Amino acid sequence: MPSAAERTRTLVQSTCSAVLLVPGLETPRPEQLSPEARSVGRDGDVHLVFPADSPAVRAATHAQDGDLPAVLEITDVAPVSVPNRIRGRAWLSGWITIVPGVVEPGRVMVRLELGELAVDDLWGAEGVDPDAFAAAAPDPLAEYETELLQHLHSGHGDQVRRLWRLLGEQRAAAGADDRAVPLALDRFGLRVRFTRGGEGSLVDRSFDARFEFPEPVRDVAGLRRAMHRLFDATED
Repeated sequence: MPSAAERTRTLVQSTCSAVLLVPGLETPRPEQLSPEARSVGRDGDVHLVFPADSPAVRAATHAQDGDLPAVLEITDVAPVSVPNRIRGRAWLSGWITIVPGVVEPGRVMVRLELGELAVDDLWGAEGVDPDAFAAAAPDPLAEYETELLQHLHSGHGDQVRRLWRLLGEQRAAAGADDRAVPLALDRFGLRVRFTRGGEGSLVDRSFDARFEFPEPVRDVAGLRRAMHRLFDATED
């Protein structure tokens, strides 16, 4: 399974929504605290790009000691429609400073030096060591995950639904008529959410099932082979 550090690094470098929370900073437009871009430096610091007139930039510029406490909150929402659509959140706490130089006209880069990190997602809630975060790499499928899940849902719905045949002990709790939606995908496997009654029905319960690949995949080509093997197993 992916480590907490890898999962957090993946969220930071994904397209998930994010907001920079600065204690005492009020703004009538919360979207002004959402960075336009974010990346991770070699030392693990998070770099955030804001418009030059952003409240976060002004606050960091005028901080008396040059270090302003802040929290980057990231929210991960499933790219397909499922009950309980939020897949996880991550919080990166630390101190922000302005990075000298101009990213592009009208834009400023803010550095978030990390102190504490935590993630609460489909794998569970865990604290994350800053050094482990700095050393981790994002999941290689992360940049394709949205497109891949939507393709599985729209183009391979029947095959995804037949995965219930592989559930083992969980199979007794599922049924062939359950709605099955691909919920999350990473280099280790596929997670599917099964919902009783089908789409549009009154939902009496849903549960997630994890289908592991024989070995971690490195790219989309490897994923294609792993998915074929997974779907073929439902025909045995």
